[in-house]
Amino acid sequence: MLYNFIPYSKFPKLVANIPFFHFVHTAKKHYRTTPFPYIHMFLSLFSSTNHGPHSYLDSDSSTTNSTSHLVETENSYDANDGFAKMGFNFSNAHCQVYSDGFSDEVEESDEERGQGNSSFTDRNQGAKMDEDWRRIEIHEDEFRHPLVREICRLIECRSAWNHKHEGKMRHLLRGLKPRLVCAVLLSQSDERVALDFFYWSDRQWRYRHYPIVYCVMLDVLSKTKLCQGARRVLRLMARRGIQRGPQDFCCVMVSYSRAGKLRNAMQVLTMMQKAGIEPNLLVCNTAIHVLVMANRLEKALRFLERMQLLGIMPNVVTYNCLIKGYCDLHRVEDAMELISEMPLKGCSPDKVSYYTVMGFLCKNRRIREVRDVIEKMEDTKLLADQVTYNTLIHMLSKHQHADEALQFLREAQKRGFQVDKVGYSAIVDSYCKEGRMDQAKEIVNEMFTRGCIPDVVTYTAIINGFSQAGEVGQARKMLQQMYKHGCKPNTVSYTAFLKGLCQKGNSSEAREMMKASEEQWWTPNAITYSVVMHGFRREGKLSDACDVVREMIGKGFFPTPVEINLLIQSLCRIGRVDEAKKFMEECLNMGCAVNAVNFTTVIHRFCQQDDIEAALSLLDDMYLSNKHPDAVTYTTIIDALGKKGRIEEATELTLKMLKKGIDPTPVTYRTVIHRYGQIGRVEDLLNLLDKMLTRQECRTAFNQVIEKLCTFGNPEAADKLLGKVLRTASRIDANTCHVLMESYLRKGIPLSAYKVACRMFSRGLIPDLKLCEKVCKKLMQEGKSEEADNLLLRFVERGNISSHCLQHSQTE
Repeated sequence: MLYNFIPYSKFPKLVANIPFFHFVHTAKKHYRTTPFPYIHMFLSLFSSTNHGPHSYLDSDSSTTNSTSHLVETENSYDANDGFAKMGFNFSNAHCQVYSDGFSDEVEESDEERGQGNSSFTDRNQGAKMDEDWRRIEIHEDEFRHPLVREICRLIECRSAWNHKHEGKMRHLLRGLKPRLVCAVLLSQSDERVALDFFYWSDRQWRYRHYPIVYCVMLDVLSKTKLCQGARRVLRLMARRGIQRGPQDFCCVMVSYSRAGKLRNAMQVLTMMQKAGIEPNLLVCNTAIHVLVMANRLEKALRFLERMQLLGIMPNVVTYNCLIKGYCDLHRVEDAMELISEMPLKGCSPDKVSYYTVMGFLCKNRRIREVRDVIEKMEDTKLLADQVTYNTLIHMLSKHQHADEALQFLREAQKRGFQVDKVGYSAIVDSYCKEGRMDQAKEIVNEMFTRGCIPDVVTYTAIINGFSQAGEVGQARKMLQQMYKHGCKPNTVSYTAFLKGLCQKGNSSEAREMMKASEEQWWTPNAITYSVVMHGFRREGKLSDACDVVREMIGKGFFPTPVEINLLIQSLCRIGRVDEAKKFMEECLNMGCAVNAVNFTTVIHRFCQQDDIEAALSLLDDMYLSNKHPDAVTYTTIIDALGKKGRIEEATELTLKMLKKGIDPTPVTYRTVIHRYGQIGRVEDLLNLLDKMLTRQECRTAFNQVIEKLCTFGNPEAADKLLGKVLRTASRIDANTCHVLMESYLRKGIPLSAYKVACRMFSRGLIPDLKLCEKVCKKLMQEGKSEEADNLLLRFVERGNISSHCLQHSQTE
């Protein structure tokens, strides 16, 4: 594979994974090093409806800050950042989240680290170099360099590392040139592994990364959600005295955007200001792109106005980002209007502008409008060419509109354009995903007649289609035909076939084929092992599934926390909780990304089996493994303790949770209220709720207490809390009062129910009429006719019932 490193001075593919959008390099510019005083003009556009220049997304803060266990694991790294954890395993098995992406405690000074080998001396001087080092390209021969291949091999064997391996890695690192270090980073299939190698090598004695290595690392991280790592690399550049450019900050901004943290992405502008770097058109385009991807189109438009006030004029990339924003919001008419206005603003649209609109229309199968857009594009002397038709074919095929894609293929052929095997393969894949295998085979036959020989991608699509349809025999024949036509199946081809075998319940056969992979000259990957593992899991052969995971780890592939949790759940479901715990600990020791969810799953099963001591022990193990429990973990154990009547221990654990800074969830409130109300510990419950409410507000907490006390037949205690509920006088509060009134009626105390209704009237709440009629009947039976008449009279005063109805009820 030929991989050309993208020069950062050009940075044309900042968002390479986003179709049709490319950031184009403008004229070269020397940036001032004085602080840019106008950043606040960008940020102030968000403060008009919020509380300050940095609170423009306060309404979304809860969403952006509440990440799941999986995201937290992906964005977490060990504080030591080295291979020295767990037998020199540099995976993120033991990790902690950096609050700011950088920790001074883990950084050694340059004097402590030494001044390195000869290459480091040159690198230290390179901190003040111009940007020529950003133009270094990584070529195929560097990826195949023996040193690069040996280091990659050692990294793949990291689960079995020891001191000898680390010494060998240090020795190889000293002989690596900067371009070879970049090749090692780019060769890693898992970006987290690349980041850990970057950290480890940076901490070695007498070694410093060349500036281009930092830029390559930022480029890799910009394609992931590892935003904390990207920010830390950026700050390491400042610590090492390496000159940072706007494109480096753009990488961090895009990484934050991918992680769904829009607030942090936009605050990178403030980081630029503090670094004395003036934003240019690239930075503004990146900011607009980030806002568009977060569906903040209006703010993107306001950002456009502010950048123009500062003399930064938009280009076609800027407008293409906005066009995509309009399309994402289904405002195609506005997108076309913007395209028509672009020439008036001194910027003519390009084909990408039109392709963006076509992509949205293809997704929604609006073919007639697609043709209208093509006509408008050709009116501007942008003629539809082979790229146009290939784009339409791929967009339609991607959204399973194979028939319409085939129409454009025929049209392209009529106009003399040659459709290659990539276009045919896209249509074949679309037909296969729809289960229309006959049409897919017709397209393949047509490819042969036109001299367009199908490649491994085409065959793999057909194999996958047969496998999904349950026709494993046909998929097997297709594998054999590949060899006959001189097309060697690859890992993806075999994985698709193995998936079909597993879905048919033949996971054992799939595993045997995987073991014989070397004879067939193919190598299983992480997905292959996952397919076989899930096959065994669905068949209930959990021991075989665990063995596949162990084999997978031995080959240098690691299951995700979700896959680990599915297997743990399956073991717990059939009562093999001890085996589930052992398997989880085994994965943890071998460097897998075990997270708090996996621990909580095992703890939950221990609690279900009333083995609370084992659950508490596992909770302690979480802290020892640097896996911090969350509110779900604590709530599970609190509920189990309360169920067993160990209420003091439950209280202690709840206070410990609050002390750890963990906010209680609504489930936590319900659990605590239920267990305390069940045994009548009202005062202790109220004291605990006060402490919980200082951490996390729960508006219905006292409503739940009243309703739970009524459920357990203690309305008198519930009545004492009614004043806390009636402060807001909402519909929820009215329902709570109704529950209390019904509880009094069940206990034969209608006078207390009457008093609750009167308190509701005094707070502007209207009690339920039918319920009050029941109260009146009970009062009449007890000879309290005055209270009954007074209650009904209040309804008459508010127009809820007529005086005639009142007289009729009184006569009854």
